[in-house]
Amino acid sequence: MFTTRPEILGTFGVVTSTHWLASAAGMSMLEKDGNAFDACVASGFVLQVVEPHLVGPSGEVPAVFYSAKTGKVEVLCGQGTAPKGATIDHYKREGLSLIPGNGLLATVIPGAFDAWMILLRDHGSLRLRDVLEPAIYYAEKGHPLLPRVSDTIKGLKSFFETEWPTSAAVFLPGGNVPEARKLFRNTQLAETWKRILREAEAKGRNREGEIEAAREAFYKGFVAEAIDRFARSNEVMDQSGSRHRGVITADDMASWSASYDTPLTYDYHNYRVNKIRPWGQGPVFLQTLALLKGFDLGAMGPTSAPFIHTVVEAMKLAFADREAYYGDPDFVKVPMETLLSDQYSDERRKLIGERASRELRPGHVEGYELQVERMMKALRDLSTTDRKVTGGEPTMASMRSARRGDTVHIDVVDRHGNMIAAMPSGGWLQSSPVIPELGFMLNSRAQMFWLETGLPASLEPGKRPRTTLTPTLAEKDGEPYMVFGSPGGDQQEQWQLLLFLRHAHHGLNLQEAIDLPMAHTAHFPSSFYPREQKPGHLAAEETFGTEVLDELRARGHDVESMPAWTVGRLVAASRDKDGLLRGAATPRLMQAYAVGR
Repeated sequence: MFTTRPEILGTFGVVTSTHWLASAAGMSMLEKDGNAFDACVASGFVLQVVEPHLVGPSGEVPAVFYSAKTGKVEVLCGQGTAPKGATIDHYKREGLSLIPGNGLLATVIPGAFDAWMILLRDHGSLRLRDVLEPAIYYAEKGHPLLPRVSDTIKGLKSFFETEWPTSAAVFLPGGNVPEARKLFRNTQLAETWKRILREAEAKGRNREGEIEAAREAFYKGFVAEAIDRFARSNEVMDQSGSRHRGVITADDMASWSASYDTPLTYDYHNYRVNKIRPWGQGPVFLQTLALLKGFDLGAMGPTSAPFIHTVVEAMKLAFADREAYYGDPDFVKVPMETLLSDQYSDERRKLIGERASRELRPGHVEGYELQVERMMKALRDLSTTDRKVTGGEPTMASMRSARRGDTVHIDVVDRHGNMIAAMPSGGWLQSSPVIPELGFMLNSRAQMFWLETGLPASLEPGKRPRTTLTPTLAEKDGEPYMVFGSPGGDQQEQWQLLLFLRHAHHGLNLQEAIDLPMAHTAHFPSSFYPREQKPGHLAAEETFGTEVLDELRARGHDVESMPAWTVGRLVAASRDKDGLLRGAATPRLMQAYAVGR
């Protein structure tokens, strides 16, 4: 079938990401004889420069990876936790019923920098300078500004000038909105990284020592001190309509570190899918697979109404369980064994009929009745159905919100057999004001907590927010095979699932599966402030065709016909048993690219 670009084939290495400059930077690490992990780190830092509306240095990153050296699939948790001062009582005293989607109270401890450093230290091979130099170059010398970055800044111009002057100083040079496709610089950010590098090389006696010194500079040195000062000294306007100081401190920074985690897995036909545990929404993908096991998806066309209907109805059930049960397993007991069991899935599958459901229907797990009742009450009281649904994905042209950020993604596979899927996000230019000494902003991931007690995702100090970030690694016939992901907030799992199912059931290659029309639902509550939901909603690209969209409407879906090439930001890479590497990237938004040889 026709594809907008070829599926990249090679044997040396493949890097695919949501921006061509990041993919090229990652590939340059492979050319330096680095490995997939070096490439992923370099790409991650470049994305912080070239997609500042989607990711920044204070954000977070979960990753799932396979190391040829260890022979294991692992998860890297670069998701920061709530600061010690982030209590429900404090936020209630601030007059809040929901944590706003931006400002200083929305921040958790920045997690990405430490995660990148640990990945580089333990699994990479290049030095710190090698992987930082591309990002420093683009921040200092300039990079061609994406039109969507310019548009986002334009939408925030008056707000920046009035409320966030430190952001205006960086993103409105000379008081003007920077032009799309012209060179844009963030020299202060470049200087921050150069200072970290200087301190690292001065203190570290070897490669590992330099990385440890860089971690110290960020979490116990000048970066942490600047974050502490800024949060304590500034009352910042946020989406609540009032001004608040932050609660994050240098002590919070110093006492946290990224960590490794065991992936949660599910066997689906001849695949084993690896996801993060329920401190994120990753298990939704696995629960949906467990429900879909009972359907002959291969007999349905990959763009047919029966296929989309069946997948969407299964996802509605899995996302309902996300709301009722998921939270940081270090703080709450999540019944994942039950939720993924055949017995549970067999009963839940009976709820999938020929008509679209308009209900939020979490399943019954014995002993959790009170928790589910509390969660449903919170949703009735605090979630809204009267606002335009944006679904956490501002990069879709007709659903953009200048004040909401999104995410980026990186997949790398190298000739040694290493592979990694990483989902960096947070610290967007619209999340909070720029810290002048650093040239970057804090994140807003805390908005995913609830300010009601007794819920699996209730705010608590030291707790991870239930993030939407969800990279994927699939094994095939017992071998590490494929890494993939997509930005998109609550849509991440939905778009990834369509890619995976079309590849697994219909034999489409990676690019073919990505290029086919995409769809998603906003039926369930958004993870983002102000927690919108739209029962029965189904967004689908018009390229499905009138007949398919009409049949979906006949089945009871509230179909929102989306312009062609506007839904999804998927990228993927894989490795065949014979060593042939493949890569693909979405043509949507015209910036993601796969490179390889």
